Amino acid sequence: MQKKDPQTPSIQVLSRAFALLDVLASQQDPVPLKDLSERTGLHPSTAHRILNDLAAGRLVDRPEAGTYRLGMRLLELGNLVKARLDVREAAIGPMRELNRFTNQPVNLSVRQGDEIVYIERTYSERSGMQVVRAVGGRAPLHLTSVGKLFLAYEEPQRVRSYATRTGLSGHTRNSLTTLPALERELSQVRRLAVARDDEELELGVRCMAAGIFDDQGKLVAGLSISAPSDRLEESWMDRVKATAAQISAALGYRGAATSPAAS
Repeated sequence: MQKKDPQTPSIQVLSRAFALLDVLASQQDPVPLKDLSERTGLHPSTAHRILNDLAAGRLVDRPEAGTYRLGMRLLELGNLVKARLDVREAAIGPMRELNRFTNQPVNLSVRQGDEIVYIERTYSERSGMQVVRAVGGRAPLHLTSVGKLFLAYEEPQRVRSYATRTGLSGHTRNSLTTLPALERELSQVRRLAVARDDEELELGVRCMAAGIFDDQGKLVAGLSISAPSDRLEESWMDRVKATAAQISAALGYRGAATSPAAS
């Protein structure tokens, strides 16, 4: 039995779509359907159907009838990937220094929809933490320190929409599960430019976080420390803020953060 190449998509239509995108990527000018069909070996009607679906998702544009080029959605997605790679690269050194200073897990997180995603962490065996969030792990915005940072930089209506959409479900007795309580918390986050999780995601674990901003003043990630509740020291917050500022500076941040919620 012939083994399948692990790099080949198991769904045929995806393989065909990738082939079409590869041809478009190799050409600077829009490509006629006839040429795409010939270069991919696809029947024109098959290529046309797949290209229509790609165009619906903005992965492909049609500048003129019968010609195609790569779509702007690919640029948007590429910029997202680039930003996340850049922030991880800029953050890892300062994160290790902060971990050595506190002996507690240091996390780097970004927003994805209604959750934060942990994209990097540094960890010491001496921290005493029983639960350490793995890279790739997710958590609700309103239950995490970094998630509160992202919500604090949202328009009030978007925060209300988030509350309606998620129901503000809680994980512990300390979780913020009502909109008024969340809005009070976010007001304090905006005032102090830092956020905390007081055993709201997991009992026995507290966190503190500061935001990381790019060269446009946009909040792109959050830096946080997680520690057993009785070991988290308030004096660490200044160090967390300074480390986040160091990473922001490496990303080109120079001015005031863009905060629609504060305007």
